[in-house]
Amino acid sequence: MALEIERKFLLANDSWRGAVVRSARMSQAYLGGERASVRVRIVGDQAFLNIKSREQGHTRQEFEYSIPLSDAEQIMAGLVLPGAIDKTRHYIEFQGNTWELDEFHGANQGLCVAEIELVAADQAFARPAWLGAEVTEQRRYYNNELSRRPFQQWSDEEKLGPC
Repeated sequence: MALEIERKFLLANDSWRGAVVRSARMSQAYLGGERASVRVRIVGDQAFLNIKSREQGHTRQEFEYSIPLSDAEQIMAGLVLPGAIDKTRHYIEFQGNTWELDEFHGANQGLCVAEIELVAADQAFARPAWLGAEVTEQRRYYNNELSRRPFQQWSDEEKLGPC
């Protein structure tokens, strides 16, 4: 079984921008599911089908498969739920770990979330100065939730941290 151990954080400031080693524009949409999140993602000329269990917290089952780009385009054109995600993923290397920082566009414009994947739930890691509050346990920051209730629909009180 494949496990994903991931922690999510807001940002304290935008000093992360100078540390980006590469970026990729992504679009993704969801096909639904009560017990699992099923998504199709397009990154440049590559496409993936991803199945992730819906447990809340830092550890979930995850399965990802490459699929033909034409299949992904067809799925996104007619089979997905409303609310596709449009974002740029920035990759940052910091003290032996790779951080993935998602800068959202469209209906989620103004939101940035930093993620780190770990090999163990209790793994220690260095925290960059730009890292803000942890939001791993807050479902509204999960991409599948953002597809249903985008950041632009949140109240001002719900919107924390700069992008």
